[in-house]
Amino acid sequence: MRWDNLTAPPVEGDPERAAPATPPLPLALPGAVARTFDTPEFAGMTFYEVQAKSILNRVPGQSRVPFEWTINPYRGCSHACRYCFARNTHTYLDLDAGADFDRKVIVKVNAGELVRRELAAPRWRGAHVAMGTNVDCYQRAEGRYRLMPQIIEALRDFANPFSILTKGTLILRDLPLLRQAAEVTAVGISFSVGFVDEHLWRTVEPGTPHPRRRLDAVRALADAGFSVGVLMAPILPGLSDSDESIETTVSAIAAAGATSVTALPLHLRPGAREWYAHWLAREHPHLVPRYRELYRAGSYAPQAYQRELTARVRIASRRHGLYRAERGDNRSLPEPPPPSTAEQLTLL
Repeated sequence: MRWDNLTAPPVEGDPERAAPATPPLPLALPGAVARTFDTPEFAGMTFYEVQAKSILNRVPGQSRVPFEWTINPYRGCSHACRYCFARNTHTYLDLDAGADFDRKVIVKVNAGELVRRELAAPRWRGAHVAMGTNVDCYQRAEGRYRLMPQIIEALRDFANPFSILTKGTLILRDLPLLRQAAEVTAVGISFSVGFVDEHLWRTVEPGTPHPRRRLDAVRALADAGFSVGVLMAPILPGLSDSDESIETTVSAIAAAGATSVTALPLHLRPGAREWYAHWLAREHPHLVPRYRELYRAGSYAPQAYQRELTARVRIASRRHGLYRAERGDNRSLPEPPPPSTAEQLTLL
């Protein structure tokens, strides 16, 4: 992830925003405007408003994702998920992958106008654009900055296909725009719901909407005519990978009107690995040996564990009428890349 597409400063004068705050700027954002807001939902948070140079990001060819282009209006995320794989990207900004990632959020305040400009460029060929693949575009900051309506409007106006993956129920605010876009192009919507256990949610995903509220949003979107998939992710070893947890979660996903469920076992990249490990040692110390064994070779659990877990979710999905065979479904899981020296980390 490169950050050389960010510059500064944004346009001033929005009366809804607080005066610039005084925290020191990260060295990588020399001209950003730092702001804090005197409201409970943003307590302890700093927002670095920047003018981005570009917004359509090409995914590296070696990436294990099925899309080539993304839009990320934010960096850092108030969802504060202990396991978030994007944490290490904050270190490129001279910020840490732990508390800074949760509390210091970069906001590309000109995202909407940039999307419209780049979609209009002669070189752009209308490729599918994925959003919510790095950090959540419907995190709490979106309620104040309202970047997504401008982005969706631009994609709608250019009839450009796109998809959104989110844990944020705020997406319902933009339902009218999403319906308009779906009339002229392909619009994919997916929610991330790895489990429905309330205690686990409060400790491992403390800044997200309750899983049941996410499923209520799935129902609202399904009732509006969207085919909504659920990414059952991540499934946490020893915490949400039991038959009981899988059955309860898949049952709730089916009842919400989702059309499919895709299981994704936890992976722990550098940055997320250390942050998650400290949480695990504090909250579930008895599981530390198991995690050391599962992740001793790097970011991914062993193939055998991944296959077994995915199979159990598939069986539960079939039982609840959710399983839908798709092209390539019987393929083996892709082999993870050989672990690099940087990934040979102890869990604690």
